[in-house]
Amino acid sequence: MQNTAYGASFAGGAFDMASFFKRPQTILRIISWLFAIVVFATITAEGYTNVKTDGNDKCMYNQNDSACSYGVGIGVLAFIACVVFLLLDAYFPQISNAKDRKYIVMGDLGFSAVWTFLWFVCFCLLASQWSKTVITEKYDVHEDAARAGIAFSFFSIVSWGLLSYFALGRYRQGLSEMNQDYNDPANDHTSPYPPPHASSGVPAGYQQSPFSNQGPTAGEYQPPAY
Repeated sequence: MQNTAYGASFAGGAFDMASFFKRPQTILRIISWLFAIVVFATITAEGYTNVKTDGNDKCMYNQNDSACSYGVGIGVLAFIACVVFLLLDAYFPQISNAKDRKYIVMGDLGFSAVWTFLWFVCFCLLASQWSKTVITEKYDVHEDAARAGIAFSFFSIVSWGLLSYFALGRYRQGLSEMNQDYNDPANDHTSPYPPPHASSGVPAGYQQSPFSNQGPTAGEYQPPAY
């Protein structure tokens, strides 16, 4: 792997906080971080309601506790991932090893793509269970909290999808840098020796020995005198 792949040749520069927080990728991570907080905090704080028939707390999404657990789990993991990738983005310019840079970019791309899909599943699950929820006097839920969880799950699909797009762009840019830095030796025209010509009768790739044959030819041989 070439040392300039994934921008490794520009490593070691000073960290510029102002330009870092102006990057679209940084803004998207912060937005995704906030969306994740809204989803899991809303469900944790107001997602369970006391059912008066049996006195147990049930999920506000059609009393399906799995729906609430899924939303909280996806939100908490997304919250942690946003913090981790923000730290990696800040430290990324200091990494000079192209292989480490590639692994970070690939991890960002893979995680963002997976979480885009998981947020889509979360949105579909919460919306489906909410459409089946019947609100009664015995099962009074916080409607605003339920709708907020669904809405910000949908917003998270968009934000994580854009993060996947930017990660894919960085990955492709790294591949193009590798291809530009690699030169095939067979096509290298910087050799100081000119290529052999077919008209010279010398096979391609053959170079004449630097020591010329100065001995007598077969026709000039003289026997020794006794």
